[in-house]
Amino acid sequence: MIQILLVDDHPSVGEGTKSMIEQENDMKATVVTSSMEALEVLKNQIFDVLMFDLNMPVINGLELTRRVIAINSDTPILVYTGYDISAHYNILVEARVSGFISKTASREQLITAIRCALRGEAVIPISLLHQLRRNEARVDASEKEESVKRISIDEKEQMILQEVARGKSNREIADILLMSQRTVEYNLTRIFGKLNVRSRSEAIFQAKRLGVIPHEDFI
Repeated sequence: MIQILLVDDHPSVGEGTKSMIEQENDMKATVVTSSMEALEVLKNQIFDVLMFDLNMPVINGLELTRRVIAINSDTPILVYTGYDISAHYNILVEARVSGFISKTASREQLITAIRCALRGEAVIPISLLHQLRRNEARVDASEKEESVKRISIDEKEQMILQEVARGKSNREIADILLMSQRTVEYNLTRIFGKLNVRSRSEAIFQAKRLGVIPHEDFI
């Protein structure tokens, strides 16, 4: 029997999804309504597939994925959401999710995604697949020095810089990018070091001068 854990803070959605899954003779779903409850259940029970809602209070689906991966990296995790994830896609891939399912998906699409995850495969929309073509932005900072300083800004740092340039606070950036405020602060420290700056305004200026983020992101 394929055991599936579904974490969704909306009980009616969870039960409806459970009903669709269990129409398959070889599948059984367990539904919990919070990430904390899921972490407790995972201490005592082994599942074949995990399905996490993305937007949940206290611990969202992204943070729950990171915590579970740290404990057990073998179980496939599917993000199950009714929201557009394109803005968070690269961060989710980096967190090592195994696939994505929309809450508006048909039962056939739902079951296909689960079975693909079990086979180590993933079904993703073509629009999201295209985002895989770019993993890192690298820029050369030409200074009036004898050597050229090489700066490497990864995808997550780029996204944080873009929100800083739009005037967002660390708390707002954390909410937008589905990460903790501490993670935002840690990455900003790294960005400051890479750009050799000491403040957000200096980071914006350097990023604009070096072309790390598009000019239209500046306020």
